[in-house]
Amino acid sequence: MNSDAVKKGVDRAPHRSLFKALGLTDREIEKPLVGVVNSFNELVPGHMHLRQITEAVKAGVRENGGTPLEFPTIGVCDGIAMGHEGMHFSLASRELIADSIEIMARAHCLDALVFIPSCDKIVPGMMMAAMRLNLPAIVVSGGPMLPGRFEGKDVNLITLFEAVGKVHSGQEKEEWLKGMEQKACPTCGSCAGMFTANSMNCLTEVLGMALPGNGTIPAVYSERILLAKESGYQVMNLWRDDVRPRDIVNKASITNGVAADMALGCSTNTILHLPAIAFEGEIEFDLADVNFISDKTPQICKLSPAVNGHYLVDLNEAGGISAVLKTLLDAGLIDGSVKTVSGCTLAERLNNAPIKDNNIIRSLANPYSSKGGLSILFGNLAPQGAVIKVGALAERDLVFEGAAKVFDGEDAAADAIRSGKIIAGDVVIIRYEGPKGGPGMREMLGPTSTLAGMGLDSSVALLTDGRFSGGSRGFSIGHISPEAALGGEIAFVENGDIIRIDLEKRTIDWLLPEQEKAERRKMFDPAKGLAKACQVAGRTGYLGRYAQFVQSANKGAAFRSNKED
Repeated sequence: MNSDAVKKGVDRAPHRSLFKALGLTDREIEKPLVGVVNSFNELVPGHMHLRQITEAVKAGVRENGGTPLEFPTIGVCDGIAMGHEGMHFSLASRELIADSIEIMARAHCLDALVFIPSCDKIVPGMMMAAMRLNLPAIVVSGGPMLPGRFEGKDVNLITLFEAVGKVHSGQEKEEWLKGMEQKACPTCGSCAGMFTANSMNCLTEVLGMALPGNGTIPAVYSERILLAKESGYQVMNLWRDDVRPRDIVNKASITNGVAADMALGCSTNTILHLPAIAFEGEIEFDLADVNFISDKTPQICKLSPAVNGHYLVDLNEAGGISAVLKTLLDAGLIDGSVKTVSGCTLAERLNNAPIKDNNIIRSLANPYSSKGGLSILFGNLAPQGAVIKVGALAERDLVFEGAAKVFDGEDAAADAIRSGKIIAGDVVIIRYEGPKGGPGMREMLGPTSTLAGMGLDSSVALLTDGRFSGGSRGFSIGHISPEAALGGEIAFVENGDIIRIDLEKRTIDWLLPEQEKAERRKMFDPAKGLAKACQVAGRTGYLGRYAQFVQSANKGAAFRSNKED
């Protein structure tokens, strides 16, 4: 169905009259109707400038023969939602974003779509909608924030979160923290490092759904406005050529996305979002394939939080995502035959994409690591998988073995960390924070950054069936599946149990005799477990409905389809 269904023929005179009530002329009504999905709101600093980006997109659409019609989506600022009940709603908003776009596009019979995200769950939510609707579409984000400067050093939001740990441990005073607070977030845009929002904006380029520069051109650069105009212009070419998202995003391009993810050391949250995008496009995604791709894809780029002083703006100046992809293409590590929204194949797009700074993008002969930046761990504690950002660790061949300290929910664990009850060698387990049990799989930047600020990030392991911020670093393992609320093994661990993690073998095991495990399983009460998880969030309203339909983390925490029970 296209916009002819709402504007052609005698029977559509009432519809045309309503369009004219919007101020549209007959000429505008006759042109293709392009939905411009603007995620702007006044709560998310990454979105402050999206009105300007949207106007640029609309100018491009008009220039190339379309009629742009803007509509909004919701958007959560993960930084502001962090550390309290608001974080229950962050991941859960992704599905609502996709659903709301589907409603608007189908209810009004739009011909094409331009997606304008900036932060965290908005990018994958829009990509999921693109795959579901399969209308000609393009993504143009608001771009990354610039880093701030404090006491002669680059700082960003994650620096500030970690600084909180220094205050709690007595290393610094609150007055010092206040000074950094004034400088850490100096501009609009998604936070300056390779955190979740920037990871996903970069991967839209890799998947072929955005023009070059989408992931790295800073939000405050005029080049970002030019990119927006070009994106609006290009969506009309996609419409004329009938090129749709499922023509672009397929198994090969998803595999390219994972390879680029490994080379860049992206957020662990990409291992939730890529499967969810694949799910919407009916593309097979096997979590075990991530390790296979990681084994042959060196990490050639490290940005904050994995390393201090390197940010998205630096990657942009070094050649951007195109330079990273050209390096991988020349080595045969990605498929260059896939289509892109540029109207050419990925290989053709990368014909001239040199590395301009080998300090930011290393050559394959001198990588940060011979393996990729993320690893999927399997074992008796996580038979369906767990994820760690190994690219943010000082060493990769670590074996960590320690006694568990178990907490039902983030809040109790955070209190224990702040009060000094966690010491080197501990394995902190935070459970009942999974997609269903949380509900909403809260992002736990508070505990990880506090440990980092206290200098414990490499000597304490933090395990959860929830997830971590893209800004987290250290020995943080998330997405443990099955989750506690579903009776996963993490539900039965008790204080003092020994947990062994082997990053070289990619295993995570609970060292307890099988007979003792069996006895504990007999005592499991799913209703009690869910009740623990919902003391704060409750099960009414949207979160209650979300918990009923959400799948496990190993399936991207996507909603189950109507075909499933």
